Amino acid sequence: MESEQAILALAALAQSTRLEVFRLLTKHEPEGLAAGDIAKKLAVPQNTMSSHLAILSRAGLVTAQRISRSIVYRADLKAFQAVVLFMLRDCCDGRPEICGPLIEDLTPCCPPKTRRKAHV
Repeated sequence: MESEQAILALAALAQSTRLEVFRLLTKHEPEGLAAGDIAKKLAVPQNTMSSHLAILSRAGLVTAQRISRSIVYRADLKAFQAVVLFMLRDCCDGRPEICGPLIEDLTPCCPPKTRRKAHV
C-alpha cells in the first residue's frame, strides 16, 4: 500500500458518521446493507449518507453493488486490513516486546472455526 492510499483511507474514517458507517457495515458482513437502510439505522438524511458513502468508496473502504433498485454497500475488509498492516509494518522497529501486546490485541474476537477431521 502506498502512503497516499493510507492517508485517503484514514482521512475517510476520521469523520464520526463515516466511522459509524464503516463499523456498521463490518457488522453486516458479508451481506452488506442498502444505502437507505444505512441512512435509517444511523438517522442520517439519505443525500448526506450518499456523500459519506462516496467518500468511503473513493477511499477504497467500501464496495457497492446494484441489486434491483437498491445499492448494497459492503465493508472492504481486505482494504482495511491493508491499512492496518501498512500502519504496523515497521511497528516498534522490530522489537517484539513492544509490538507483541499490540498484535495480541488485534487477534480477532471470532477466531476461525477449526475443521473436524473426518473419521475413516
